[in-house]
Amino acid sequence: MASQSEQAAMRRALDLAATGPATGPNPRVGCVLLSPDGTELASGVHRGAGTPHAEVDALGRLARSGAGPAGARGATAVVTLEPCDHTGLTGPCSVTLVDAGVARVVFGQADPNPVAAGGAATLVAAGVDVEGGVLAQDAADLNQAWAFAVTVGRPMVTWKLASSLDGRSAAADGTSRWITSEGSRADVHRLRASVDAVMVGTGTVLADDPQLSVREGGSSGRALPRDRQPLRVVVGRRPLPPAARVLDDSAPTFLATTRDLGEVLSGLHARQVRHVLLEGGPTLAGAFVAAGLVDRVVAYVAPMLLGAGLAALGDAGIATIGSALRLTTVDVVRIGPDVRITARHDPGQER
Repeated sequence: MASQSEQAAMRRALDLAATGPATGPNPRVGCVLLSPDGTELASGVHRGAGTPHAEVDALGRLARSGAGPAGARGATAVVTLEPCDHTGLTGPCSVTLVDAGVARVVFGQADPNPVAAGGAATLVAAGVDVEGGVLAQDAADLNQAWAFAVTVGRPMVTWKLASSLDGRSAAADGTSRWITSEGSRADVHRLRASVDAVMVGTGTVLADDPQLSVREGGSSGRALPRDRQPLRVVVGRRPLPPAARVLDDSAPTFLATTRDLGEVLSGLHARQVRHVLLEGGPTLAGAFVAAGLVDRVVAYVAPMLLGAGLAALGDAGIATIGSALRLTTVDVVRIGPDVRITARHDPGQER
């Protein structure tokens, strides 16, 4: 059973992992190396594709501290994710830890990626003492979208909507700016910054001409650099005006000229997109719900009544209360006058 010092080291490793990039094809991972008496020797974090994994980063820092290449001999490595067992852009961390002489490995989440899993078994076979599942849920929470994508084979889809209390996304005359408050709109930019792609349909582009880029602190803030912007995805066959803002050079754009949503997501997965934020109108949202492709919902609800106008969700193939898509509420937060509700669809929930 993990000691108090190992559990404390895992909490520190989780904090380190949270500083890594939330987007991209790789998980966020932190590592802390402990001496036999529980003293921290060094720590490391994975900073994105192609960079050293957290274990390698920690071992490198330990070596550079003056401990030398044998400094980790007999140490304990506390890692938020099971050490990988495959060679990609970097080598297998399981072998690196064995070669470094680490005596014990404590990890949080078992690696759900079938390509990289198996590190624990390799370590045990080499005589390393291994314990998994320490603060496992906290570790899994760090990489929800990544874990979903590598196990299901498509990006996780989060549908974002903004509506009145009576479920309207626009008034009867079509006006929709602004239903929610400035605080909620700023929070949407934070949400965009946490995903790999932002998706709308051609109807939304033609009606609203959105830019779909991320700005720090909201729409009036400074735009993030192009290389930190999520991919903008437009689904549909209708041509877009050449001057459409979604086609500008502030962020990359992908035009998915198909109505096959599964094909769209497969193509994005091949592009290493692991988390999609669906911001399209009610028609596209309804199509995703009907296809069973909405995994999480983030709803910004404003304290107003419109009585008529565009519903937030279009035809989703739901005819009776018995076929409703049931969700689990995971978070409710007040943002100024509005309420942000986050809910997830769990496998096996009734539809």
